[in-house]
Amino acid sequence: MVLSTRATEARDSVAMVTSFFASIQGADDPDALDFTFGNPHEMPLYGLTEAMRTQLEPRSVDWFAYKTSEAAAQEAVASGLRRELGLDFEPADIAMTQGAFGAISLALALLTDAGDEVVIPVPGWFCYAPMLHARNLVPVGAPLAPADFSLDVDEIARAITPRTRLVIVNSPANPTGRVYPKETWDALAEALDEASRRHGRRIWLLSDEPYRRIRFDGIGFASPAGSYPWTLIDYSYGKVLLAPGQRLGYLAISPLLEPAERSALREACMPLQLAIGWGFPDALMQYSVPALESVSIDLAELTRKRDRMFGALHAAGYTLTKPEGTFYLWGRAPGGDAVAFCGALAEQGVFLMPGTLFDQPAHFRISLTATMDTIDRALPVIEEAADGA
Repeated sequence: MVLSTRATEARDSVAMVTSFFASIQGADDPDALDFTFGNPHEMPLYGLTEAMRTQLEPRSVDWFAYKTSEAAAQEAVASGLRRELGLDFEPADIAMTQGAFGAISLALALLTDAGDEVVIPVPGWFCYAPMLHARNLVPVGAPLAPADFSLDVDEIARAITPRTRLVIVNSPANPTGRVYPKETWDALAEALDEASRRHGRRIWLLSDEPYRRIRFDGIGFASPAGSYPWTLIDYSYGKVLLAPGQRLGYLAISPLLEPAERSALREACMPLQLAIGWGFPDALMQYSVPALESVSIDLAELTRKRDRMFGALHAAGYTLTKPEGTFYLWGRAPGGDAVAFCGALAEQGVFLMPGTLFDQPAHFRISLTATMDTIDRALPVIEEAADGA
């Protein structure tokens, strides 16, 4: 056998995603109406390109030398987190990473051992399971509440065993767009604390927050880092900048953590980032962080897109979860077969993502990063397919 067991498991767990990639080649057609992935459909934000342009000209001989976590980037992130979350983050709590992928990978390296179980939400991001398999970890699904896709603390508690080391939560949530309130985090903190005492082993929480700054209707945001000290936060700038190809993110340690544990995590980040393959952002992206902290996609325009798509499809008879955050719209496929539904639309040049990628074969996801013109042209086709919704 050529591949390792963990490589085979990782490959197989993401096979549905890679197959979907291969199946939507028609989405590359200039006339295709593509709502699959959260990719940009318009030119990059001026603030992004200006920040990078400003930092491009070298100011010292080591401008493009090896970089770990740059102090100015750490300070900018810590300052932003203090403002957003009201928690006393310090620059040393921040490890700069290659997007949220890099931050999650670092968190797994810091906290888990081979064979550990990691509880993940269902439906949830389709890369959790393959990332876990690649590290010889065991993903254990915890269903969200079926009625409204809220976080079900009881389901998480039921999923915990003596082998559980980590629980991953995601808010605002991909694919559902739900934003969970502080009361949910307080309840989860109580459940995790009780389970940790019962099993004699601390269960950690990873709060996956790449959409934290993309919320609608004035909805506030609370991080579980303020409710449960044993929390790490991963973040990606690729969402709010709508530039996923520019890999920039971080892993942050909750400042509520006991000082000795906090210090141990701080000291371990840099050597582990080296060990997992130099998991630091490029120099240019790190230099740009202070300027990028205030750059964002147009949330008012994104709200208009959400309202246009949601309103039209709801009126057509679709069952939808109105997103409170992210740039996705989550709905139930007519007839309950998302693959057939999305396949029929693809034949007409409209590309949606079937919920099978999220272990939800009756649902579909629409990315709202498409232009308003694309939305207006696609809506008649999607509305016509509503029979049985």
